[in-house]
Amino acid sequence: MANNDRRASSDAPSPSSRQALRQQAEEFVEEKAAQSPEDLEAMSPKEARRTLHELRVHQIELEIQNEELRRTQAELDAARERYFDLYDLAPVGYCTLSEQGRFLEANLTAATLLGVVRGGLVKQPISRFILKADQDIYYLHRKQLFESGEPQSLELRMLKKGGKPFWAHLAATAVRDANGAPVCRMILSDISERAEAANATRVMALQMTESAEHDFLTGLPNRMLLNDRISQAIASAPRKTKHLAVLFLDLDGFKHINDSLGHPTGDSLLRSVARRLVECVRASDTVSRQGGDEFVVLLSEGAHWVDAAIVARRMLRAVAESHSIDQRDLHITTSIGVSVYPDDGEDAETLVKNADTAMYQAKENGRQSYQFFTPAMNVRAVERQSIEEGLRRALERQEFVLHYQPQIDLRTGAISGAEALIRWMHPTRGLISPAEFIPIAEDCGLILPIDQWVLREACKQAGAWVEAGLPVVTMAVNVSATELRNENFLDGLFAILGETGLDPRSLEVELTESVLMKHAESTALILQALRGEGVKVAVDDFGTGYSSLSYLGKFAVDALKIDQSFVDQISPAGDGPNLVTAVIGMARSLKLRVVAEGVETPEQLAFLQAEQCDESQGFYFSRPVLPEQFAEMLRTGISVPSAPLSVRI
Repeated sequence: MANNDRRASSDAPSPSSRQALRQQAEEFVEEKAAQSPEDLEAMSPKEARRTLHELRVHQIELEIQNEELRRTQAELDAARERYFDLYDLAPVGYCTLSEQGRFLEANLTAATLLGVVRGGLVKQPISRFILKADQDIYYLHRKQLFESGEPQSLELRMLKKGGKPFWAHLAATAVRDANGAPVCRMILSDISERAEAANATRVMALQMTESAEHDFLTGLPNRMLLNDRISQAIASAPRKTKHLAVLFLDLDGFKHINDSLGHPTGDSLLRSVARRLVECVRASDTVSRQGGDEFVVLLSEGAHWVDAAIVARRMLRAVAESHSIDQRDLHITTSIGVSVYPDDGEDAETLVKNADTAMYQAKENGRQSYQFFTPAMNVRAVERQSIEEGLRRALERQEFVLHYQPQIDLRTGAISGAEALIRWMHPTRGLISPAEFIPIAEDCGLILPIDQWVLREACKQAGAWVEAGLPVVTMAVNVSATELRNENFLDGLFAILGETGLDPRSLEVELTESVLMKHAESTALILQALRGEGVKVAVDDFGTGYSSLSYLGKFAVDALKIDQSFVDQISPAGDGPNLVTAVIGMARSLKLRVVAEGVETPEQLAFLQAEQCDESQGFYFSRPVLPEQFAEMLRTGISVPSAPLSVRI
């Protein structure tokens, strides 16, 4: 049956031939109908058969045509169903709007997106479903659509019936309906996921920008953002008539806190300092962190010398107040350098560099102070940079040497000890005093390897003198705060004693009062460990710091070294004799050995002997000398001209 249908379908006449057959059939029927009954009765049987055959053929043709029409109608109905299914179930909303923006019809998806039943959209204005803040952009595009006839595409926020917003994309085309009225065919798409992803990308980009321009620890602007703001401030200063100031801050002794209490505590302290600095300036100013313990502040809006000085003093006080960190009260100070535009520089880089230079001058002036930049500082800055670069190569090039100054037993006149003093034999500048390079080494973090080298070389030299059969003397070595706070200090010191074979009782470490008082509890434990192994401990430059019996009683020390500034005042007119007498008396009450530094005259020596000072050192006896010269003094003794005491071995 199916094959017959397929053949009938394939043998069916074409539409044009069917139309011709229909016309012929109609003409034939009309012709026959026009014939009178008499004509029909007069037809021969042959003609009658032919007429019946023709009528039958035309009847079959009409049936075929009717069948085709029914099949075509069924196909049209099926296609219409598919169209409406596709129209309603499409992933986007289709709708038709009047020129006034009211819904004329919409598919099921559009109704679902807007949260209403399908029939409820008709005659509703689409603006009702658009967020009020975005309605202006809709009206603008609708106006352009009907005025220009150009398709419009826009993204805006729409609202479901319940008020829930979502991002939508509208694609609109202007057409005319069956009556010639202008209407809008619109495709409505929910792009919330894409919009949210794009928004997340924007947020991430903003966060990345924020991260790139701000310090991760304190949240302050970083170097890049600061330079940009300085440049903007300079650009807004008309004809250089507007001033602005740059303050460069460096915390004093921050490394010791980091080394002794750990980086988490150091980070908390940096955050505390950052908050206080921000509180010291206006909202229009910028506080930035350069890295480490360095901060740079931009004072804009007409800041001049006086304004900068006021802010600098305010910051010095704010930073110096105690910081409560992890149930500890920490104290720290800062040094500040100041440069002013346009006097000290006409670009960001120069202003920051000159403020940095002035900051180092503030440190050299005693720290916890501020200093304005002067052109002369550039010369010192270049010098400092040269020394720092040289220091980084000096150890590996073996440019450091040790000189030794004898310490004299004032009761016997014998050489009782040697103080190791470092010197730098620079390849082009010659011998450089430690007063020139030690402060720089401390600032740039090179003091620790230098201290360790001094300790090792001094112990090695003391052992060499003993092996040479020379009298045993105590080797005194200065220990910096950085070395003392190093967690490997004790292990390293005892390892050096083991390597060199030096008897621990022949080593004396010298610490200043300020070094002792920093982190007193941990220092006391270190001193006990040293003395427990036989190593002696001396307080260097005594009298220039705390100078109190309370702290001396707390620490395990063996000797006090009276600072040269007091010895210099030993004269009938000065207060030096009384101060020195008091120090010697205090030391005796604590059963400590006393060593006077910087003795240069017979009168000073005579006074110290009369006050029963134990030992002394200074140019009166000998300048610091090379190891070979010191060995010769150990062999032959020291000749002191015009000395009240005959100093001998």
